[in-house]
Amino acid sequence: MAATLVQKIISAHLGGQAVSPGDVVMLPCDVVLGNDASANGAAKVMAAMGVEKVFDPSKVVTVADHFAPAKDVASAILLQSMEKWAKRQGVAFFAQGRGGIEHTVLIENGWVIPGSVIAGGDSHTCTYGALGAFGTGVGITDLAGCMAIGAFWQTVPGTIRVEFAGRRRPFVAGKDLILAVLREIGVAGATGCVLEFAGPGAEALSVEDRMAVSNMAVEAGAETGFFPADAVTRAYLEGRTDAPWTEMRSDPDASFDRKVRIDLDRLGPLVSMPHSPGNVAPVAEARGAKIDQVYIGNCANGTMADLRQAAQVIRGRKVRDGTRMMVVPASQRVYRQALGEGLLDLFAEAGASVSTPTCGACFGGHNGVLAPGERAISNTNRNFRGRMGSGDAEVFLGNAFVAAAAAVAGEIVDPREIAGELEGAA
Repeated sequence: MAATLVQKIISAHLGGQAVSPGDVVMLPCDVVLGNDASANGAAKVMAAMGVEKVFDPSKVVTVADHFAPAKDVASAILLQSMEKWAKRQGVAFFAQGRGGIEHTVLIENGWVIPGSVIAGGDSHTCTYGALGAFGTGVGITDLAGCMAIGAFWQTVPGTIRVEFAGRRRPFVAGKDLILAVLREIGVAGATGCVLEFAGPGAEALSVEDRMAVSNMAVEAGAETGFFPADAVTRAYLEGRTDAPWTEMRSDPDASFDRKVRIDLDRLGPLVSMPHSPGNVAPVAEARGAKIDQVYIGNCANGTMADLRQAAQVIRGRKVRDGTRMMVVPASQRVYRQALGEGLLDLFAEAGASVSTPTCGACFGGHNGVLAPGERAISNTNRNFRGRMGSGDAEVFLGNAFVAAAAAVAGEIVDPREIAGELEGAA
């Protein structure tokens, strides 16, 4: 029987049992992820269950990222508790200065392989679809169950096939591709489904750009956003893991819930305007919006690709007076690579601040929250009211080119107005 990629992955984890959309299964997971906003709660639920040890310490990983560096005593206690629990359990723990933001850290350290199932205590666990893995976010109770028995209840999703046709134009990045999808199907358009990205435009994307696309699949209501593993995936994983895996993709005659086509030949830079990721428009429609804060960095858009894109625009220019720019590399590895390439000094020379890897400002926790009446442009994944600080602030979402151009202009502009048609711009 013809099957989609997600059906194949779920079936493989159930010993070959055939599954159809709508089936409810107990799905074994290969990796269970907790962060400082979810692991402690899951540990308490485990204890209430009477479970003392995780099912397999080699398959559980914890990352300090949401409240690291600690902003107050309560945060410090939270981080301390998670680290102590991780050590008692014998599970992997990525501490401040040794890891970074969870999804980037797991991908770059080989925890994610194609065809694997990853349950994470964070909604953007869907990022792992960039490598052809079924990563999905779960609540604290389900996370505790995963840690205890290594499985969770999952409804088999349908699949929406998204074809990226044509070739990207200058100043268009992975962020724009997923914003184009959101513009097409809306913030609930993939509920009960996964998004599967295909076509020549998808195959041409780097893993970093695939991360940017998969990361926001959940903003369309999807369980995850898949890129079938291919030569790009294989090249990326070389030297990162020795775990075996095979390339899988949907059968040509598989049944899809819907098919969507995005023409990259006609796609320019996009922005999500306040207060929804689905409020998508061409950057020209937001032109002139005064910007108080520019933020570059999050679990999928603090990669070297994003920092290099921002550097293309910022190089030789200054951050506008009255505008502040924050650059947050997504991991310690990215931080050091950007340092070695001179990008961090370039940003500092331009008048930007550079932070240690953290989720802080992205979720409005610390390290750059917005005051009432302020307006930001960010290449993060959500711009809900109050997401990055005050409920009276406004947040626009855009790619790193667009964000950096706003830092220079002090307002949203098309990056081509600042930097021109840069040769080789991605």
